[in-house]
Amino acid sequence: MAGIGPMDPLRQSPFSESSQRSSSRCPPCEMLGYVGIEAVLDQLKIKAMKMGFEFNIMMVGQSGLGKSTMVNTLFKSKVWKTTPPGLGGPMAQTLQLHSVTHVIEENGVKLKLTLTDTPGFGDQINNDKCWEPILGYINEQYERYLQEEILITRKRHIPDTRVHCCVYFMPPTGHCLRPLDIEFLQRLSQTVNVVPVIARADSLTIEEREAFRRRIQHNLKAHCIDVYPQQCFDEDVNDRILNSKIRERIPFAVVGSDQEHLVNGRCVLGRKTKWGIIEVENMAHCEFPLLRDLLIRSHLQDLKDITHYVHYENYRVCRLNSSHVLPRGPGWVNLDPPPTRPPGTPGPSKISRRRRTHDNTTEEY
Repeated sequence: MAGIGPMDPLRQSPFSESSQRSSSRCPPCEMLGYVGIEAVLDQLKIKAMKMGFEFNIMMVGQSGLGKSTMVNTLFKSKVWKTTPPGLGGPMAQTLQLHSVTHVIEENGVKLKLTLTDTPGFGDQINNDKCWEPILGYINEQYERYLQEEILITRKRHIPDTRVHCCVYFMPPTGHCLRPLDIEFLQRLSQTVNVVPVIARADSLTIEEREAFRRRIQHNLKAHCIDVYPQQCFDEDVNDRILNSKIRERIPFAVVGSDQEHLVNGRCVLGRKTKWGIIEVENMAHCEFPLLRDLLIRSHLQDLKDITHYVHYENYRVCRLNSSHVLPRGPGWVNLDPPPTRPPGTPGPSKISRRRRTHDNTTEEY
């Protein structure tokens, strides 16, 4: 049997003539309705959904405070493996940083989520300078972005691995900030957006939780620690009102759980105890919904903007001021020194003067 060859360009479908007649009666362009400048928002939305979003979070705190569980609770998925109590390996002797990246898609929106954990932080007897690896990692991501940015031929989209938010877990001691907490927050709050939280808040009563919060707020103010959202970055009245309410509740008292339980005929995330079930998403039990709204619902883009326009800009200015020590990577060009005067500007005219010497001769100077 002969195979089917390419379609003969002269052979036309019986529907082609009728389609041509119908198309000739239709206008070449159809009006889609009202056109206004707000259509730019639709264009930006379509383009953003095609590119997707990137968000990088760092979790810092001692072991056993529920950092991995909190991440799984935030995004309602197993983005980080949790270790059952008593089955963990040997405690790390030094601070190590582990990062994992997931692509989460919801309703056509793609989010490239990078999570960085810091096992070993604050677990040793001597915790001197245990924040230096964390600070070095944050600056390393700034350096990577800077090296891509200063190339002659830059990528259309520079991969963004900069840490947009650092969630700092404080143990529920009920007293005040420890010296380790103060040192860490003082150094890191100038480099990255820091959101402090009270971990395992279900171990405190409501009265103990409020008293602990007031002491922490007093310590932050006494040591000039400016955590996110910073008051100096409030852009308008609405931002000021919203962020003021958030600042009154920081640090958030949170409880994390990725286990579902049946309560009054509905499934809820919570921790089951012999006294009852602590519902994670119930504001009467903990303030996890406030943390989730801050990181995802209301301030995700603002966290990225402050990282780019404030923290990264500060790092970039410092590095370019000391540009003589920048590594000469591929694509680097040594620029000629700028001209001392604009091109085309005539130089200073030479004025010749004469003076008489002792032997009655003259010379120019």
